[in-house]
Amino acid sequence: MQQQQQRPEYEVRLEKFQNMQAHGVVYKDKFARTHTIAQARDLQDEATASLCGRVTALRWFGKLVFGRIYDIDGEIQFSISKNDLPEEDFAFFKESVDVGDFIGVTGAMYHTQKGEFTLKASSVVILSKSLRPLPEKFHGITDVDKKFRQRYLDCITGEETRNTLKLRIAMLRFIREYLQTAGFHEVETPILQTVASGAAARPFATHHNTLDMPLQLRIAPELFLKQVIACGFDRVFEMGKNFRNEGMDAMHLQEFTMLEWYASYWDFNDNINFVTKMMQELLLALRGTLQIEYQDQALDFSSFARMDYLAAINDILGANVFDFADTDALKAHMLAQNILLAEEIKAAKSIPALVDLMFKRRLRNNIIQPTIVYNYPAFMVPLARRNDADSRTIDMFQVIFVGAEIVKAYSELVDPFMQRAAFEEQAANKAAGDDESFEVDEAFLLAMEHGMPPMSGLGFGIDRFLSIIANQPTLRDVIFFPMMK
Repeated sequence: MQQQQQRPEYEVRLEKFQNMQAHGVVYKDKFARTHTIAQARDLQDEATASLCGRVTALRWFGKLVFGRIYDIDGEIQFSISKNDLPEEDFAFFKESVDVGDFIGVTGAMYHTQKGEFTLKASSVVILSKSLRPLPEKFHGITDVDKKFRQRYLDCITGEETRNTLKLRIAMLRFIREYLQTAGFHEVETPILQTVASGAAARPFATHHNTLDMPLQLRIAPELFLKQVIACGFDRVFEMGKNFRNEGMDAMHLQEFTMLEWYASYWDFNDNINFVTKMMQELLLALRGTLQIEYQDQALDFSSFARMDYLAAINDILGANVFDFADTDALKAHMLAQNILLAEEIKAAKSIPALVDLMFKRRLRNNIIQPTIVYNYPAFMVPLARRNDADSRTIDMFQVIFVGAEIVKAYSELVDPFMQRAAFEEQAANKAAGDDESFEVDEAFLLAMEHGMPPMSGLGFGIDRFLSIIANQPTLRDVIFFPMMK
């Protein structure tokens, strides 16, 4: 006899759903929960509770069923006896429920003979039907594409993913509270901008139909946050999305979360002290230690090394970068010294692009331990304040570890004449083909001409920092919904 072909799981569940419809509402409007699963674990035996969540396991033993329900903070066992429910309710539950369904259970807590804390049901209701099965929980999701496209399944079946995303929430909450305690005000600035500025990056372009106006998604909130400082708010921060139309790799996303803050009357040294202490306190709060491991590399945040950016670049060049008057001269020297691949050197469109390329290719990846990199050429960042002793350099630093730039900060330029000259230099680089340079922002210059106090600002890569402290190999692993092709 030919073996009967097994019906697809979806069809079986759909039939159950249709049978449930005949008995009334399938998708309930609410459930009167008295405790979360985490709260229920603190109850005593015989305490009553109404718990709800997604069914993750079911084991039938004739007139008795044991199961587990899940919420984001964990699981708890429940038991249902035919002797404790009306016969029709028990039969309906047995015929209808599947792993993946949401249910509500009311009853009393007790410990089983094996010592497991359990909710003994006096009533149970199916709240929502799952028409498609969950992945087998023991194995979880092994398909990487499915893992990111159906993040909810990865979170349900993968404890590591669940813990990473919960760590993200805890980290954002800690940072907000830390900054607010230090006197910072959280503000919001536009994402749609007429001039995408504040960083060297290629923007996303869009169009405002009603105003018939070309716009760009922000690459950084910097210029608007400085205008908030001009309002009179001494310390401000924003934590939100930035967009840069560039390549994607383990440490880069085109849509990412950035924290920026600005403090009036600070210089970059104040920011060094503040951000390093914040990172240490954040690690102690979330990880309980300043010594962590990232991809088999031991990191120690109890201290921060120092690197002079300009000295390191000049050492690679075998010359002083300020001795090169134009891009072609620097290219010729780099080609002669075989400093980088010839095609990389020839493709660069400006001196800042060449110097940045040298740092990224020859230095950055070798920085493993937490390091403060300081003393940058002024042409690298047109929004930074020039050093008083040498106007060719800027009072800027970055915090880098495991080859990743986590923090970028500097004393801010508030001189409108120097700012205009820096903008015009950027515009010239853009005209020469450097897509990461930006245009002159007249609205920002107007605000600067009305006066701004001395200040220091800082950008902090939320996704990058989290990926490292959570020991996750890519930024996609630490966000809820990564972009997929």
